[in-house]
Amino acid sequence: MNNTDQQYNHIIEICTDIFTKKMQDYGTAWRILRPSSMTDQIYIKAQRIRSIETKGTSKIEDDIRSEFIGIVNYAIMGIIQLELGTSDEEMDHEKALELYQKYFKEAKELMEAKNHDYDEAWRSMRVSSFTDLILMKINRTKQIEDNQGKTIISEGIDANYFDMINYSVFGLIKIEFENA
Repeated sequence: MNNTDQQYNHIIEICTDIFTKKMQDYGTAWRILRPSSMTDQIYIKAQRIRSIETKGTSKIEDDIRSEFIGIVNYAIMGIIQLELGTSDEEMDHEKALELYQKYFKEAKELMEAKNHDYDEAWRSMRVSSFTDLILMKINRTKQIEDNQGKTIISEGIDANYFDMINYSVFGLIKIEFENA
């Protein structure tokens, strides 16, 4: 588990760095987005990853790695939006980073619990499977959103966002450490 712990922490550093730099460039303009718009942004990124995986090429600069980072960051922003609701107002950057780190920590704790039970089965999976699982989670999330957040037996939107974070982190770990 220690290797996974170190690798996960490395991915946290990468994603946090991008989140922080984008916040310096754009502020917290994302606060205006409803969670359903966050879900659609994640969909765009996951669909692009799948397109690149299928076609084997891309015509714009951002690679699969950067799209997985985008999914992580949009999913965390989505969780923040679920907690706070939308706002036209700029959020204090320290508060935004504090919430970002809080939810990334929760995602890691969830991964550790599941990783214990599943015995790191994700290590035997292909990156393309993470893409497909994220797309499935997006479809589930859209259905829950269309049902105004109501579920009969299933976990809510936040649980799906947390899973999208962890599938993206797994993809990033495989890209950063196993495909190098």
